[in-house]
Amino acid sequence: MSQLLILAAEGEAENPLIPPIPELVIGLLAFVIVFGFLAKKLLPNINKVLEERREAIEGGIEKAEAAQTEAQSVLEQYKAQLAEARHEAARLRQEAQEQGAALIAEMRAEGQRQREEIVAAGHAQIEADRKAASSALRQDVGKLATDLAGKLVGESLEDHARQSRVIDRFLDELEEKAEAGR
Repeated sequence: MSQLLILAAEGEAENPLIPPIPELVIGLLAFVIVFGFLAKKLLPNINKVLEERREAIEGGIEKAEAAQTEAQSVLEQYKAQLAEARHEAARLRQEAQEQGAALIAEMRAEGQRQREEIVAAGHAQIEADRKAASSALRQDVGKLATDLAGKLVGESLEDHARQSRVIDRFLDELEEKAEAGR
């Protein structure tokens, strides 16, 4: 049993969870050296890079906000210009419609005036033709009546003044009968 006690005492001395003191001191010194080196050399560089990245991100956000603000103002200007252009187009369309209506009215009035001139000229021409036809008819009827009367009487009725009066009186009586019959 004594051997067992010796082995047990030796086993207690070598606990795997508790390192020996010299190793613990050497490990602690190595950790302090490595930590100091990292804190002096690497940590400032890491902080510098992180700070630059943070500034770049914040600058990008500020630029994006500025761009968004500018885009919003440009959009508002565009909308205002578009509304103004639509208003101008509506005004021009209205003016064109008014000018078109005025032109149509003017052309209608001109057409009416020309139609009235043509109708008046036609009536004047008809009246002139009627007078010419009436005069020619009077002469022809007078000549025929004179010839016929001369053949019936057996004498020539050559007195033009008397002949004209007789013919005119005869034709006036015919016209009065024709108007009374209507």
